[in-house]
Amino acid sequence: MVSSSRSATFYFSESNPTREPLLCRSRLVICPLCYSAFVKTFLVRAALILLVTLPAAASARAQEDEIVANLAGGRAIIHVANDAIIFAAIDHPLESKSVPPRVAAIDSRHVGIFFGASEWQVTSQPRPIRLDRDIPHFGAVDPRFAPAGTAEQDLEQIGVAFLEKLRPLASQLHHPIDLKPDEPLFQIVLIGYAPKDYGAEIWLIEYQVEQNSVAARGDYWQTHILRPRFTQLYPPEKHQPKTIIEVRVPSDLPDIPLLGLIQQNVPAIARLRSSDPHINKVVEQIQKGEAQKAEPVASGEFLRAALPILAGDAHFFLGSMTENGRFEWIVPPDEPREKVKTTEDKNRPPDAPTLQQKPKP
Repeated sequence: MVSSSRSATFYFSESNPTREPLLCRSRLVICPLCYSAFVKTFLVRAALILLVTLPAAASARAQEDEIVANLAGGRAIIHVANDAIIFAAIDHPLESKSVPPRVAAIDSRHVGIFFGASEWQVTSQPRPIRLDRDIPHFGAVDPRFAPAGTAEQDLEQIGVAFLEKLRPLASQLHHPIDLKPDEPLFQIVLIGYAPKDYGAEIWLIEYQVEQNSVAARGDYWQTHILRPRFTQLYPPEKHQPKTIIEVRVPSDLPDIPLLGLIQQNVPAIARLRSSDPHINKVVEQIQKGEAQKAEPVASGEFLRAALPILAGDAHFFLGSMTENGRFEWIVPPDEPREKVKTTEDKNRPPDAPTLQQKPKP
């Protein structure tokens, strides 16, 4: 089709010397009529070809560009302990093709747990597009980066980076999205340490969408990703208790939160407390709103024992991080972790912190 269009343009616009049609050379008086008839016949045939081929080409392109968002649901549980953050996620499939919650290093001081539309599949591509991969490097923050009234500059930089990753994907969604009012399409639970010795912080970054129907094209919708919304989950306001943070996707999951199980002192939690004095002390500190005083190893042991109670047969992972960027898996994800070598990886020291390191035996 491209070659046909190109040859037609060349025929009518090429600046060669004018030549008369061969069949009209002997009777110049009827040449204009012959030329006109030829052009009309050519245009009619070209129009018929376009009418037949354009819908087929458009259909092929539409099928080729079809995109599907695979959703991740579940629970993120975070305990900010003394000099470390212990975090976990439990998988709760939202549909048959759901993906599990995934974690990735955002920068040297933060990790993110991804919920919602964290994986996208284009029918023309064999491999899915995962938002927990190919995360851009975040360098020094430009003080001019964030407009007045927005989140802190480093957070804004992270939020906008994922906004740019989402825009070309969401723009290919042309059917109505089944989301509740104010329900985000994609969420990141950002866990880490703020700059300038601010200490531990937990943020929920939410990306909502806006859809508009294009009436001229029937059931066809334009989808736009809105700027991210930031909600600070930790630290709490002054004089408020410091306890375990839990995020649920969707928010109406029926399971009782871990803090609720502790407050109710359900038999399973009671047995954990009686089994180990260190675990019992961690639970007491959580109950008193002094979770930040808990010893990190004991906190990890408590969550390692409590997660099977919460998860049942569901998959989960558990890890820890410190302010200096050290990361360790306590329970690594079940999902295979594919390692793609990059230039930065080749220059990375062997002992540099990474979420890809193998769990210790």
